[in-house]
Amino acid sequence: MGALKVGGLGEYLREQRRSAQLSLRQLADAAGVSNPYLSQIERGLRKPSADILQQLAKALRISAETLYVQAGILDARERDELEVPAAILTDPSISERQKQVLIQIYESFRKENAAAEADASADTPTAASADTPTDTGDDGDDDVAVPHAQARQADETAGPGPVREETDHDDHR
Repeated sequence: MGALKVGGLGEYLREQRRSAQLSLRQLADAAGVSNPYLSQIERGLRKPSADILQQLAKALRISAETLYVQAGILDARERDELEVPAAILTDPSISERQKQVLIQIYESFRKENAAAEADASADTPTAASADTPTDTGDDGDDDVAVPHAQARQADETAGPGPVREETDHDDHR
């Protein structure tokens, strides 16, 4: 854990606040901090705690980890692991629920791949976990293994897909 990079953090916060089209007062109110305190943070005069950074991130609708990296609380190596979730969280074209589902699926893939790497390094054949059923049906997802609960959750969030009527002359495999 490095020293706090307060000046860079303040500039970053100001940039994020402006891009969210929030006044200093609006962000301070949304984050539950005082207007003067937020101003001091933006000017690099104060070092906010991780809790305050989390409140600011929530109010700005960005990842708290992104602010931790800017503040020097989180190592830059760990930042690489956070770029995809941060990008998902900042996408205005998807709902908050869809963002959370995407992040959950992404994290499950990362865990699955880490387990597969651990198995491979131990010269153990890689296989899907016996206690985690996977969605490998012919549903157009190129048979990517997704835990059933998350596949169901994603399906519920996405809503109904295209409907195809079957006829007597459909060619069944």
